[in-house]
Amino acid sequence: MAKVLIVDDAKFMRVTLSNILTSNGHEIAGEAENGAEAVRLYQILQPDLVTMDITMPEMNGIEALKKIKKEFPESKIIMCSAMGQQKMVVEAIEAGAKDFIIKPFDETRVYDAINRVLG
Repeated sequence: MAKVLIVDDAKFMRVTLSNILTSNGHEIAGEAENGAEAVRLYQILQPDLVTMDITMPEMNGIEALKKIKKEFPESKIIMCSAMGQQKMVVEAIEAGAKDFIIKPFDETRVYDAINRVLG
């Protein structure tokens, strides 16, 4: 199973995703509250997969995605967005995100996205 870095400024969302992932056998490598922390933790942990919120303080998810992809082109990042952020999701996919999941999280959709990205 995969080592996953969860990135979201909302503790509740990190806990929710963590519960979904661990119940599916994945390991939580770490958690970050903003994009800057995500980039720093990615460099240290080099997880198999990242779930990345789009809207966060300090550095948003799209900026963090671009920085991680520049240094680690093989990184696998799934964006997490609220309804109505389609324009940002398209920008994230163009920047190298592998997939996206919509909040509030649907457990089946999360599993499907992760399994698709991990192959």
